[in-house]
Amino acid sequence: MNESKAKADLQRYLQGARDALVWKLEGLGEYDARRPHTATGTNLLGLLKHAAGVELDYFGQVFGRPCPDAPPWVGTEGEPNHDMWAGADESRADILALARTAWAHADATIAALPLDAVGRVPWWAEERAEVTLHQILVHVIADLQRHAGHADILREETDGAAGLIAGNENLPSGDAAWWAAYRERLERTAREAEGR
Repeated sequence: MNESKAKADLQRYLQGARDALVWKLEGLGEYDARRPHTATGTNLLGLLKHAAGVELDYFGQVFGRPCPDAPPWVGTEGEPNHDMWAGADESRADILALARTAWAHADATIAALPLDAVGRVPWWAEERAEVTLHQILVHVIADLQRHAGHADILREETDGAAGLIAGNENLPSGDAAWWAAYRERLERTAREAEGR
């Protein structure tokens, strides 16, 4: 496989995760976009903010290509989980703009460098700190897809909206009654298995 084809394949998966994170915010009010769903505070807008920071760090700092438009918290230690939530002074539009800035910067890095370009991840252990663009693409895709999965669950918990991406939900086409029966079947099965 030639390099341009490999890059295109990797970027397609990267963009898929980006799009999923944005889609999971569509149609929600400010509260539902920000509210913590888990004991660790996981929230939809925070996932998008975190993903933007990940791209700015890995496709910027790691390859000596810092983004001039990155917010000051990118690449810093800061307060624990500072990138996992949006403050009241950070609008959803601000976080979406940050994400689009991160995407453009990451895409420019990917276009400018060969897949075997060497970078350094200063926050990783020294023995694995030296990386290639290919490694970082795979790492960031895995990270963003993981967070897209988190977003899937949070959104379904919020208002029942589920699916892979707009126009391709990748779910059976059952109505509410079908899904209720399906869920009840799974509940019965779990109770039967527990009782054995």
